[in-house]
Amino acid sequence: MRYLTAGESHGPGLTAIIEGLPAGTPLLTEDINKELARRQAGYGRGGRMKIEKDQAIITAGIRHGEALGSPIALTVENKDWKNWKTVMSIEPIEEEKVGQRRVSKPRPGHADLVGGIKYGHRDLRNILERSSARETTVRVAVGAIAKKLLHELGIEVVGHVVEIGGVQANLKNKYTIDEIREGSENSPVRCLDPEVEQEMMDKIDEAKKKGDTIGGVVEVVVGGVPAGLGSYVQWDKKLDAKIARAIVSINAFKGAEFGVGFDMARKPGSEVMDEILWDENTGYTRGSNNLGGFEGGMTNGMPIVVRGVMKPIPTLYKPLMSVDIDTKEEYKASIERSDSCAVPAASVVAEAVVAWEVAEAVLDKFDGDSFERLKAEVAEYRRYANNF
Repeated sequence: MRYLTAGESHGPGLTAIIEGLPAGTPLLTEDINKELARRQAGYGRGGRMKIEKDQAIITAGIRHGEALGSPIALTVENKDWKNWKTVMSIEPIEEEKVGQRRVSKPRPGHADLVGGIKYGHRDLRNILERSSARETTVRVAVGAIAKKLLHELGIEVVGHVVEIGGVQANLKNKYTIDEIREGSENSPVRCLDPEVEQEMMDKIDEAKKKGDTIGGVVEVVVGGVPAGLGSYVQWDKKLDAKIARAIVSINAFKGAEFGVGFDMARKPGSEVMDEILWDENTGYTRGSNNLGGFEGGMTNGMPIVVRGVMKPIPTLYKPLMSVDIDTKEEYKASIERSDSCAVPAASVVAEAVVAWEVAEAVLDKFDGDSFERLKAEVAEYRRYANNF
């Protein structure tokens, strides 16, 4: 499978083309829209969420609720476009009509200045419109398609928030996939620890009052994954490496870890490796899941557990100092409408990008032309792996 996205933050809309979904895969517009709604929820979101009510429009590749096997095309309309038709006009306009919407004061931590240098744009709006996290809307739509495919194969993807602004959840308990999903959906900050919810929200409120932003850590868990997805034979075939790349590709994400992650550096090998067990009913399992479901770049049959760290959003209502690219004088950076904290929403985006990588790995291993053949192959392979 593969996909491309297009669109600007304040343009007419966002578009995706998805190729490779097996023919016959069940898919409804609602499967996508419910994920888009999840992305827009969460404590700390800004004013734009009051404007947009993201809905996908599928224009190709689906008939009567099933994939045709041909490319799928979908769009998500930007409701705010009506206020930006002149500034973001496709046709040439007079420079003075752009007015104050022109950006010459780049924001520290954003793509503005570097993108302007790279592409030669003197109006940095040409950079920020595409580099905006608004693009994750359509990636969530794409991820929703992957999640639907995985669900039909008995693979579930869930996510939750581990930390916001230094406030950490106590996650000593082992949670099932259903418990993670229910706990995350019922929390305004998508956190499984209700005792720290209010503290997280207080941190977000405090940052908003100061005109500041805060980041955090999210975790994605994938259950029901068969052993053997990915490969050790080449660096670019390792599935954990692909997932790490996908996590860091999310706007404002700066790192990824699996299982117990960086704590492995402080533990002896005897406390890190997962002992191998076998049961007649369940086949091979591990006594723990410190490695996050991976060995040698391949899934080992345990749940995939990956975390990503999100930096504070670089758009501040109390902006840092910058330099005007026209005059080279010191100025406060430009201000664009933004969230004070998007970590809860980012956990939904993380689910989407991880789901895509896992779905792609499934289709790399099994027949991806027909959904029925795919489903049969996966079931047969599970039986083989359990009795190997």
